Amino acid sequence: MRITNRNDMMRKTIVITWLVLIFGAIGATFWYSELKYQLPTPIPTNYKNVKRGEFINLNNYLSTGGSKPVFLHFFNPDCPCSRFNMACFKTLVKSYGNKVNFVIVVMNNDSYTVKNIQDKFDLNIPVLFNASIARACGVYSTPQAVLINTHHNLYYRGNYNRSRYCNDEKTNFAKIAIDSLLNNNALPNINPLALQAYGCTLPNCNKTE
Repeated sequence: MRITNRNDMMRKTIVITWLVLIFGAIGATFWYSELKYQLPTPIPTNYKNVKRGEFINLNNYLSTGGSKPVFLHFFNPDCPCSRFNMACFKTLVKSYGNKVNFVIVVMNNDSYTVKNIQDKFDLNIPVLFNASIARACGVYSTPQAVLINTHHNLYYRGNYNRSRYCNDEKTNFAKIAIDSLLNNNALPNINPLALQAYGCTLPNCNKTE
């Protein structure tokens, strides 16, 4: 009887140990996945910063006219952060589409077409596949918002808000920037988190170079 009890205890100990290891591995994987998207995106080697107010020549990329500001949405279909951001971006387009020219700039163009992207967003707006636009605007991660005024000067480059899931209305940085520009105001002193790039490093969907 004692031998049987000892065997049962050993089996229970082994089972419990395996369960602890399995759940520990699952927890560690989840923690790492969440943490890496909450850390700033590493700045690429040889990155050239583009300062607010600098002239951005978009004539080589699109023809939108100069009567409206241009909002560039840098998007990577394979980036989880970009996918979380889609609803937030669509809300901006629907709210300001008659006052601002919205354009989606797609990175990581391996197997996507303009129609693929327009269908994903359910939006009929211009879609560009050109990594040089990101370099011209100083963008090195997705998702990122770039707002250019009617004089082709960089007005805002940064995050949509501080939430990975882009649902924090209190820190809706992109909306604040649009409202400020449309009211002919200087960009207010917003949270530094707005200007710290988070998300996936261009052009691929990862957090490291």
